[in-house]
Amino acid sequence: MEITSWIITTLAISTLHAICTWKLYVKAGRKAWEAFIPVYNGIVLMQIINRPKWWIFLLFLPVINLLILPVIWIETLRTFGKKTTADMWLGVISFGIYIGYVNYTQDVSYEAKRDTKPATKALDTLGSLTFALIVATFVHTYFIQPFVIPTSSLEKTLLVGDFLFVSKFHYGARTPMTPIAAPMVHDSIPLVKSKSYVSKPQLPYFRFPALQNIERNDIVVFNWPIDTVRMFRENSFEKQYKPIDKKSNYVKRCVGIPGDNIEIKNSDLYVNGKLVSLPSRSKVQFSYKVKFKKDAQFDINQLLQDLSSTDSYLIDADTTYIINSLTNDNVAKLKNSGLVEKIEKNLSVNDKDKDYILTIDTSKDCSDVENALNNLYQNRGGVKYNKDEGRAVVYRINNEILNAFKQFKSVKKAEPIYEIFPNSKEYANWNVDNMGSVKIPQAGQTVSLDLKTLPFYKMVISDYENHKLEVIGNTIKIDGKVATSYTFEKDYYWMMGDNRHNSEDSRYWGFVPADHIVGKPIFIWMSFDIDNVFHKNFLDRFRTERFFTTVSGEGEPQSYFKYFLILLGAYFVWDWYKGKQKKKEADLL
Repeated sequence: MEITSWIITTLAISTLHAICTWKLYVKAGRKAWEAFIPVYNGIVLMQIINRPKWWIFLLFLPVINLLILPVIWIETLRTFGKKTTADMWLGVISFGIYIGYVNYTQDVSYEAKRDTKPATKALDTLGSLTFALIVATFVHTYFIQPFVIPTSSLEKTLLVGDFLFVSKFHYGARTPMTPIAAPMVHDSIPLVKSKSYVSKPQLPYFRFPALQNIERNDIVVFNWPIDTVRMFRENSFEKQYKPIDKKSNYVKRCVGIPGDNIEIKNSDLYVNGKLVSLPSRSKVQFSYKVKFKKDAQFDINQLLQDLSSTDSYLIDADTTYIINSLTNDNVAKLKNSGLVEKIEKNLSVNDKDKDYILTIDTSKDCSDVENALNNLYQNRGGVKYNKDEGRAVVYRINNEILNAFKQFKSVKKAEPIYEIFPNSKEYANWNVDNMGSVKIPQAGQTVSLDLKTLPFYKMVISDYENHKLEVIGNTIKIDGKVATSYTFEKDYYWMMGDNRHNSEDSRYWGFVPADHIVGKPIFIWMSFDIDNVFHKNFLDRFRTERFFTTVSGEGEPQSYFKYFLILLGAYFVWDWYKGKQKKKEADLL
């Protein structure tokens, strides 16, 4: 909705309010015209119903106004003597129109000094819950929102089952664009799974001033531009249009800011021609093929844990292992373990060597793999990773590992064009490990347009900046006019996951517009191993070493959990002491 449409809607609602209440204003000793002045009429109403003037501020906060309006309707009716349960229900279910009925048909009297305390304990409880919900919604919308990491795209930087606090104010809190929506939920209502919002009307995009700009390598929460139901299909896309603030929430690392140039060469990321150097806490992962020596002696369960630990850069959930000397019996056990996604003979060696390639899901508990191998390997082994001119260097440990190869798709192995950005035949040789260069749009920046550059900015022009785009032969038209260049109206970002071979990110769907930015993860308040259901002890699934750790910063994350427990204990002691003091004072009275 354009700003002019929003102003017209506000004036219409204000006029309806005036029509329904002007006689009540007169009964309260005010002038009839005071009911017709937008904003001012709300301030006067707060005085009439003996409520704080700052309540009027809540009426201009989307979603929160839906919670405060029923309270104001009920308070208005009670101020003019309409205090029955039926009156209150009629006021709410009629969306305040019942006040208009009272205004014109009832001979009511104004109770200027009425008692504002709830008449019953039930109403007192309801009022307390309502204002608790208002406060929670306000904090949730404009300050801090809890999230949980659902996928492994940022492993091992952020783990599946990390519960985050995401700051809305670091990058500037964005006001809701969908004003009619259920509070404290996203796009659907839990349990019933129904839509939690009404698509229209939509408010214009607005963001409060930011404490900081998005910087390269920041971890960012954003609304997925193409949404959950835009599925990739050969030669076509399927879309379902949803309001921006109701699109699915994603968390990735921002590796490119407006104006940057992105390239990916053999899975290495280059920004503005330089190989990216990530913060020390980032745990970038790729797929590796690891080959062990024949008759190597190691504990495979321990090895998998070592390779997927937080101080290793090597292994993700789709790592390939080449393991020698497996018997047919052990191969069968591995297949039945449920943890090995694929097992096949390595055709590059003689069949007599019984050399097999395994793809093991290391996000799950590996004890079943160890049992399936029947303790074939006993001693510990592992690999470490270093960088040398952008290529992996693998060191042998205990002489167990023959070698390891970083896996990436060569420039000759292209992805289907409907999978990889910019989804064009012009760039049919691109894949997730080799693509670029890509220029990230910056507000005010102008680029030349032709059939070769248009695929990069087609969605920007038509979907994100809402212009009519036509291509007739070799001619490009924007809003009916021939265009050979385009000036961007918004800033855009390039987002990627640290788990590079297990992340659906900008390599697949392109740029993230600035108005899709939600916030900055700042704190992990709890971490629970959601995927690992094989722990014998349920409590072991709580990763307490990650409780109350910061997301950003240098060095290893430090847990502040013990300090939280100390403060919590101090609060309970203080609360107990204050309770005893109150009881003592009551006894003296």
